[in-house]
Amino acid sequence: MGSKIRGILIWGALVIAIVAPITIAATSDYLAYRSGIYIAAGFAGIVAMALILIQPLLAAGYLPGLAMLRGRRLHHWVGASLVIAILAHVGGLWLTSPPDVIDALTFTSPTPFSDFGVLAMWGLFAAAALAGFRKTLRIRPAVFRFAHTALAVFVVVTGSAHALLIEGTMGTTSKIALCALALAATVKAIADLRSWALLTRRRRRA
Repeated sequence: MGSKIRGILIWGALVIAIVAPITIAATSDYLAYRSGIYIAAGFAGIVAMALILIQPLLAAGYLPGLAMLRGRRLHHWVGASLVIAILAHVGGLWLTSPPDVIDALTFTSPTPFSDFGVLAMWGLFAAAALAGFRKTLRIRPAVFRFAHTALAVFVVVTGSAHALLIEGTMGTTSKIALCALALAATVKAIADLRSWALLTRRRRRA
């Protein structure tokens, strides 16, 4: 298979994986009688899941046509966009139902998906803060890569659990596919980038 055709297939698959759940959500019966703010908050959450899929693809240089250096730069910008999407998601839900958000943030909500959502949010904020203050704190590259990767895995796992447990606008099949792809991309990126190298090096010294 030629590299050009392979590139088209990869980009095409990525577009389908992102557009499909958004399109299905846009035609969902759950949108009936919902306020505009609530709907916007829900779609911000779907966009966040899509960005979570894109992040490991950029970090590992899997997207055709993007050089590794350019992909890493885009990884930073997509990470910032992911934080904004989560803030919009939580902020919109706060405007429509503050008590539910308070229950979620204090882990007193009766719905398990709320707990996973809050854990994913704080994990994301921690990963973003680590990246933002990396130079200021003078964190060694190996330490940063290990810590950032660990937080990324935490966000993908908890974020996927949050999405899968919600009975909402996203179609079941497309939601499962999006979460599975995000998990698979993350695992492959970790394996290829050998992000656990710091841990194995310390074991050898011990």
